[in-house]
Amino acid sequence: KKDYKNALRQVKALDRRLKENGGRIYRLAEIAANDKDYDAAIVAYNYIVREKGKMSSYYIESKRESLTCKRKKLVEGFDYTDQDLKTLEAEYQFFLNEFGKRKSTASIVAELADLEAFYLNDLDKAIFLLQEMIEYRGLNRYILAKGKLSLADFYLMKGEVWESTLLYSQVDKEFKDDILGHEARFRNAKLSYYSGDYQWAQAQFDILKASTSKLIANDALDLSIFIMDNLGLDTIATPIMMYSNAELLVFQNRFEDAFIKLDSLQTMFPGHTLQDDMLYLEANILVKKREYQKAETIYQKIINEHLEEIRADNAMFELANLYENQLNNLEKAQALYERIFIDFSGSTFAVESRKRFRKLRGDTIQ
Repeated sequence: KKDYKNALRQVKALDRRLKENGGRIYRLAEIAANDKDYDAAIVAYNYIVREKGKMSSYYIESKRESLTCKRKKLVEGFDYTDQDLKTLEAEYQFFLNEFGKRKSTASIVAELADLEAFYLNDLDKAIFLLQEMIEYRGLNRYILAKGKLSLADFYLMKGEVWESTLLYSQVDKEFKDDILGHEARFRNAKLSYYSGDYQWAQAQFDILKASTSKLIANDALDLSIFIMDNLGLDTIATPIMMYSNAELLVFQNRFEDAFIKLDSLQTMFPGHTLQDDMLYLEANILVKKREYQKAETIYQKIINEHLEEIRADNAMFELANLYENQLNNLEKAQALYERIFIDFSGSTFAVESRKRFRKLRGDTIQ
């Protein structure tokens, strides 16, 4: 029934009665966390920390997972203040002071770096943390690779392109036939796209359309089609170059600069086929800035005025997501999800939209 609060009450009683070590509670916390019931998961993890103490084999794992759940609850909900972020940062620091920075705490260091870069806007601290982390002795090669990918992203956010491409290439070479390698290749191709090397980028996207990761394959297909649509033989490269530069500015969290770039593009090339793309990027910026009503208006404008264009289903899905998670209008969200899988059955969002529609309708989904 997904009633994790009452389930926790039962497993606590069993844990006490059978004099267990907290393993049953830990497993319930994992299930709750995977189902995004972060409050229940945090209570369960904290119970293990408080009641079982440092002698428990679940102590460090429970502290680590509790911290991860707090972060996810905060950033996935988009409902946080600067003080909330500072409090969370302090909790990460407290954890690392208690357990030290080493291979067993590397995932927490990586999460803190992510918090610093994307939410506290301290890129230098994020880079320092990851530079330290990738030097830990005996570090798991997958954690090392993920750390390198994040570090490359942060260098790109700072405009240090050479450092970024070097790190992406290292991961690509190390994990050539693995999803991590595909992810590295995709990010490297996107870097080339940002820089205006569209032919090379498109060649990589075309290869990645066959990736075993559905997300990478869909994103690669999306960008390949976008380049093809906007860089025909009779089209000058300036508009798409200005647009991809604006996308890079968004990635770097330079939102006002991105708006200026898009305004210049609109002024220089009024009525260009990039109209729906420009609107879509503006709406996405507004979501990042948590200006949800403004974003809603622009997504709706794309649906009303550019229904036959490439961004129509993207805008519909993002607007449905906005209604479901931020604007609390489940009826409108359900209607949009239904429209996507009926009217845009070939869309990469069709399967996910059907799943979300059924969930909002109250169907039991296995």
